[in-house]
Amino acid sequence: MPDHLIVIRSGVTDYDLQGRIRGTLDLPLSPEGVAAATKAGERLAADPPAAIYTSEAECAVETGRLIAAACGLKPRPLANLDNLDLGLWQGKLVDDIREKQPRLHRQWQDNPWAVAPPEGELLEQACERVETALEKLFKRHPAGRVAVVVPQPLDAIVRWLVSGRSMGDLWCIDPAAELIEELPVAAQWQPSRPGMAASPPLAREAPVAGHPFVSR
Repeated sequence: MPDHLIVIRSGVTDYDLQGRIRGTLDLPLSPEGVAAATKAGERLAADPPAAIYTSEAECAVETGRLIAAACGLKPRPLANLDNLDLGLWQGKLVDDIREKQPRLHRQWQDNPWAVAPPEGELLEQACERVETALEKLFKRHPAGRVAVVVPQPLDAIVRWLVSGRSMGDLWCIDPAAELIEELPVAAQWQPSRPGMAASPPLAREAPVAGHPFVSR
């Protein structure tokens, strides 16, 4: 497996800036997102990774293309990194969901491991497919540094799986935050057993009541 994974969150879209739930909707980067991706590419070009992989989400593909060009690399698509599917909530304002479906919204905020938005994806399901994608990526790169570009909030899931770090607030987006974060892999990641997805040491702890996105 690689020594380090560079997790790159895709730049923001207009939906993000409006406070709308993007989920799996394919949206291009906003001008602010393009500027952030360009800046991230300039930063990473000083010490580029061996390869850059991207989710197939439009915002991630566009971010990956800008960053890879700055690094003299060609971005590679990686399956199973679609964004968290938030079903019928996608395209709606977070404030509207909070107002019109307060009970379900509160249940999902308190324990998203147990519920999902209408016609949406359980968090556990997303974690399982992302584990599968990361395991495939790590097998391709036995050493060195590789990067993966994913939309928000999938970046939080990737960080949680690799390092056990809290996922934080799934809907909180800071357009001014850095897109790039480098994580050590070898110290945390455990190879999967035959027939099972990879299982990081902290990935099977019980969720903490009242704070849905702390390490399990």
